[in-house]
Amino acid sequence: MQRSRQNAGGMLTWLDERTPLPSPAQALAADSEAPGLVAAGGRLTVARLEEAYRKGIFPWYSPGQPVLWWSPDPRMVLPTAEFKLSHSLKKTLRRFLRRGAAGGCEFRFDGAFTRVIEHCATTPRPGQEGTWIVPAVVDAYSQWHARGCVHSAETWIDGELAGGLYFVSIGRMVFGESMFSLRPDASKLALAALVAACRARGVPLIDCQQNTGHLASLGAREVPRNAFEAHLARTLGEPGIADWTYDELHWHAMTSLDSRA
Repeated sequence: MQRSRQNAGGMLTWLDERTPLPSPAQALAADSEAPGLVAAGGRLTVARLEEAYRKGIFPWYSPGQPVLWWSPDPRMVLPTAEFKLSHSLKKTLRRFLRRGAAGGCEFRFDGAFTRVIEHCATTPRPGQEGTWIVPAVVDAYSQWHARGCVHSAETWIDGELAGGLYFVSIGRMVFGESMFSLRPDASKLALAALVAACRARGVPLIDCQQNTGHLASLGAREVPRNAFEAHLARTLGEPGIADWTYDELHWHAMTSLDSRA
């Protein structure tokens, strides 16, 4: 059974296990208390996540809350061709690549997914209390990972996991989820590796969900929800990416680096 509750700026849909998510067009309006909120309730399952992401909707909620489903307008995205490396980060990446595995510097995909998502859930962030990556989120995305749709990009230094991120991959669309760093710039390096892999695989856009200054500094920008949905319509039906193995040749697609990288 699907129930709706009136809220400022729109009608909030409450879900049970049998009802589909509504259209993102039904999200609460910009002048509401929760702009972009589409629905609440239900359980986090792989089937529900697949449905949500194909509609451009994602879960985001705090401990003690029902599952909250969002589709913000505008949407923050990172065009892979517009990824920005600061001068210092570019130097760090070049040094990392020059050292390579023989020098203790490695990029890996799916080398330690469970550790990555757990670090994303527990690593403290300045100005942020608690986490939205509650145990139910860890469980659901881990199950989705086992089915081949969720992956991790990782930075390893001297045999230790130094930072990384996890992401959803459907068709030729990538949805970035969360990042963590245990060493300076380690998560940014992992993002650079993901961008390089996306360029090599013909993925033009990484969804970043919501606007942050950190993402904007790396080249992400806002687009209208309808433009984002049009992009999903073009890319979700394309053949999926079965292999996210790291390859040094990915860096040849990174025009922001010199020929060595």
